[in-house]
Amino acid sequence: MSRLGSCWNNAVAESFFGSLKQERCQWRHYQTRYEAQQDILQYIAVFYNNQRLHSYLDYKSPNQYEAEAAKTMKVA
Repeated sequence: MSRLGSCWNNAVAESFFGSLKQERCQWRHYQTRYEAQQDILQYIAVFYNNQRLHSYLDYKSPNQYEAEAAKTMKVA
């Protein structure tokens, strides 16, 4: 992490919430807070971690990347 006040201080969180807003919430109108929570949890658990490809992970999903890293650690 960089120092307090640096523009890179929240880069990871800012990137995630930017993706969340653009890909999931931008055009949706939720009737209740609970409906919004469930939809966002589904986005994170089902799509963001399992299917969405991340450029900083060599265009792999986080779950796929972690599985390959665990396999590599077992071999080493």
